[in-house]
Amino acid sequence: MNTFEAKKKQYAAAAKTVIANLKKRHMEGYYAETAGEAKNIALSLIKEGSSVAWGGSMTCTDIGLIDAVKNGNYQVIDRAEAGKSREKYKEIYGKLCTCDYFLTGANAITLDGELVNIDGTGNRVSFICFGPENVIVVAGMNKVVKGLDNALARARNVAAPINTARLERKTPCTVTGKCEDCLSPDCICDQILITRLSKNGRIKVILVGEELGF
Repeated sequence: MNTFEAKKKQYAAAAKTVIANLKKRHMEGYYAETAGEAKNIALSLIKEGSSVAWGGSMTCTDIGLIDAVKNGNYQVIDRAEAGKSREKYKEIYGKLCTCDYFLTGANAITLDGELVNIDGTGNRVSFICFGPENVIVVAGMNKVVKGLDNALARARNVAAPINTARLERKTPCTVTGKCEDCLSPDCICDQILITRLSKNGRIKVILVGEELGF
């Protein structure tokens, strides 16, 4: 068995554990071996004609899900259309609160089925918590770790520094490559969300047997 095959086998085994634990937390879990399969699963969960929005997820973008939604038979709510207009911003975010489906990634997922996400303004984590009728989370198996301590460490020391570099933020982690627990105006670690339970079953999690996102 080569490295690729061994990793695939381990990913599938770990995903089975995560999905079982997600079920205990009233979240639906799915496993896709490839990004293409993950995109198809996500689209199968979204009813045609429904309203769809998304957070700043590189994973959803990279697997082609965002483009598929934009080109599909959906009512698309794209927050990027707000630009710098305050009035447009308020209008679009009002629609985001009540959309049928909200697409997002995750910064970390524990083997016990807990989701960890970190945000600057909180616009993404707020919609995971409340608002949209359905939340679809897509995450590569590189995001899966053991325990909340490791999940929080991953979000702050792996995901955040890469995102600050991508967004060209002036933060200490952009320089050092690790969280410095800063209070910089450019900090993107203002809000940290731990989702340990979804009582109404509105959250669906698609795990992908590939390394995706940050």
